[in-house]
Amino acid sequence: MAKKKRESFFWTSYSDMMTSLFFIMLTLFVLAIALLHREVVQIGKDKEATEAELQKINEIRTAVQSIDSTYFLYDPGYKKHILKTEVKFQKGSANINDLDQATQAELLAVRDTIKSFLDDLIAKDKSASYLLIIEGQASKDNYALNNQLSYDRALSLFKFWFPNQRETTLQFYNLPCEVVIAGAGYMEGKPRAPRNEDNQRFLIQIIPKPGIIDE
Repeated sequence: MAKKKRESFFWTSYSDMMTSLFFIMLTLFVLAIALLHREVVQIGKDKEATEAELQKINEIRTAVQSIDSTYFLYDPGYKKHILKTEVKFQKGSANINDLDQATQAELLAVRDTIKSFLDDLIAKDKSASYLLIIEGQASKDNYALNNQLSYDRALSLFKFWFPNQRETTLQFYNLPCEVVIAGAGYMEGKPRAPRNEDNQRFLIQIIPKPGIIDE
């Protein structure tokens, strides 16, 4: 009789243990499904946010192409604006004073045009920030330091626009627009200005900064 009681107790305990394990596994399964569902929902939200962000960036890029054609020529192949203003530096020089007064006055008008254009963009979408890239070019004249010279010319233009700014804080006025200075040297395949054999040009890019546009 005692043996039967022990066997009955064993199977009762075993049954209780298996029932407990079943409910534990069921709970874990339900929890896993809930977590998976939450991840799927979050992925869907992230995808929608990314698509909305990309759409907004594309809208801004399209708007950027409409900058005043008085001073800018948009090259769709390179997706850059070529500054129409013809500049003529002395060989090996990045001094803006090499340029005549009319050219300097036009360059100041270009700065004001960019500011007006950015003001309009920001008024339409206050959540966006921008990068303004000023890219200098140099002549094809076998000058050994053309790469550095083209950079120095772009920096010289920025300093001419904003003589009181420090180089460590390249900001376009107080707008949400950082400035990047670049130099292309003389490189085949770069967009070249018509009827300008010296190729002393500035290329301008205004692009939305990635990762800062909210839905």
